Amino acid sequence: MEKLRIKEFDTVQFTKMVRKIKLFSSMRMDLLEKILAWVGLHGYKKGEKICRQGDIGDAFFVVYEGKVSVSVRKLGLFTKQIALLGPGDCFGEMALLRRAPRTATVTCEEDTRVFVLLSDNFNAALEGNADFAEEMRRLAAERGFTV
Repeated sequence: MEKLRIKEFDTVQFTKMVRKIKLFSSMRMDLLEKILAWVGLHGYKKGEKICRQGDIGDAFFVVYEGKVSVSVRKLGLFTKQIALLGPGDCFGEMALLRRAPRTATVTCEEDTRVFVLLSDNFNAALEGNADFAEEMRRLAAERGFTV
């Protein structure tokens, strides 16, 4: 993994991408701008793992360029691919709502760049916006979690 420098064009692209993600679609622009200050851009090589099943979730990812495979290991015996994600797709959103073990492993199918938002930074944004925090609680409840 390589931390990359985010350029202004990249932040515009991130904003366009996250506006299509349910988690962020109703977010006020001022809060999104606050979060933008904390978003990172990371580059991964083909075959690198972005996160592993069982690791504690501490970040949310949006695929900027490339493709990633999402797979789960069942009973420690076999691994099954459950999704192939590309630009604009996201994963790890539950890490923003609660820190829990990752339910899947995400591996780069090709050289890939992803936007990264750490859960600590996301939580700081929640503290400053009661409406958004309530929306996150509602989303978590829909998924059977509490925040």
